[in-house]
Amino acid sequence: MRARLCRWLRTEPHELPALGWAFAYFLLLLCSYYILRPVRDAAAVEVGTQALQRLFTVTFVAMLALVPVFGWLCARLPRARLLPVVNGFFALNLVAFALFPEAKVFFVWLSVFNLFAVSVFWSLMSDLFDSAQAARLYGSIAAGGSCGAIAGPLLAVGFSGLGSSSLLLVAATLLAATIVCIVMLARWSRLHPRRGEAPQEAPIGGSVLAGVRAALGSPFLLAICGYLLCYTALSTALYFQQVEIVREAVPDTAARTQLFATLDLVVNASTLVMQLLAFSRLTALLGPGWILALMPLVSVAGFVWLGAVPTLAVLIAFGVTRRVGEFAISKPARETLFTIVPREERYKAKNFIDTVIYRGGDALSGWIFAGLSVFFAAGVALAWTSLAFFLGAKMRTWRHDNAKAGASV
Repeated sequence: MRARLCRWLRTEPHELPALGWAFAYFLLLLCSYYILRPVRDAAAVEVGTQALQRLFTVTFVAMLALVPVFGWLCARLPRARLLPVVNGFFALNLVAFALFPEAKVFFVWLSVFNLFAVSVFWSLMSDLFDSAQAARLYGSIAAGGSCGAIAGPLLAVGFSGLGSSSLLLVAATLLAATIVCIVMLARWSRLHPRRGEAPQEAPIGGSVLAGVRAALGSPFLLAICGYLLCYTALSTALYFQQVEIVREAVPDTAARTQLFATLDLVVNASTLVMQLLAFSRLTALLGPGWILALMPLVSVAGFVWLGAVPTLAVLIAFGVTRRVGEFAISKPARETLFTIVPREERYKAKNFIDTVIYRGGDALSGWIFAGLSVFFAAGVALAWTSLAFFLGAKMRTWRHDNAKAGASV
């Protein structure tokens, strides 16, 4: 059975424990988030696009404030303590919200938490696994998140009768349980460090703003910034279209919440199948450039279609396809890019890109796309496609040079 599992997941026997704990970590993390997501989305429809523009801007400011704090923690805490501190802090935040609820503050907090906690998770993965391992394992690891994203809406429906405070406490408990997974992954890492690297027990060190300088000073990392900006800009554009179309097509608030929860279930069930059965095989078949370009190409066609036929059915078809492709293919492929950068950049630069750049794109596009057509979004998707092929070429060159260097040794 162990041998069959290894063949099916394309993993080595010694990697199975780490794969299991990483799977569980991501499951718990995204389950806690998806318990809270339908409540946030229903509230977003109520407040309208005008308030959303302001909330996206506030979220971006909050991200800016967190970057030096995270840099300070990275410089002083070893990895085995850094991640439990981050997740424990967010779990305590949820307990505070359960006691003192505030809708707009919670919207901003959840937008920060989603990006920050997931970014830290993938930083850990890039620290545990090298590029070759990531190409094989990231699809299965991401499947843990999909399982959590399926369980989250189901738990949200089950506990919704007890009120939002109960949902917050359930999410806080799940988030606190991720600390056990972090401890077990740290133990595995001491026995199986990344190829060519010593076990990483010391703090990362460096300056508080080293990640900012690295992200803005490297052509490779700048291209990742551009790729992510295009993605988040188009996600925001689609989100605003969703608010307007759903408001007209589904007038009842309870029906909207049910619609969003149902779509989450469909997206995450489909994503799980793709992650387990398709990602590692597609990466071997297509290479990094085409893998990164798949969703940009889908977005070009999807925004043109939505602009021509702005209906709920088209919104659902495009939105579901785009989200499944992002979670099952583009996101794991994008995370493999960070396996080839130095360790400090895996945490600090990646965190800056995943939080400030991401939410900066949200804030900027929240104002831009409110007055522009979806056909403009299709043009942005073409630029996104170009960046995908550039990053894919860089990744392919690095792998070729690395393989050549290994052969010479």
